[in-house]
Amino acid sequence: MKNKYIGSDFNEFLKEEGIFEETNDIAIKRVIAYQLEQAMSAQNITKTKMAQMMNTSRAVIDRLLNPDNSSLTLATLESATRVLGKRLNISIL
Repeated sequence: MKNKYIGSDFNEFLKEEGIFEETNDIAIKRVIAYQLEQAMSAQNITKTKMAQMMNTSRAVIDRLLNPDNSSLTLATLESATRVLGKRLNISIL
């Protein structure tokens, strides 16, 4: 029996399984959390200090840096990147 997925694109496989959007959203959130953690680490900024700089709570920072928590607002993300001296860049492809 020939496997219909041999030689196919992984994204196509995810789409056929009906999980592409969910999987893509999770991957994006994990990358964002990783990049923010790296920037905080490079600047020696703790979660508590980050919360103070953003005028928010430590719980918000925990959610922001949790790669499995997808509840992320653009306002929170913009605030986090601004206090880290970074620029938020979002594009629609």
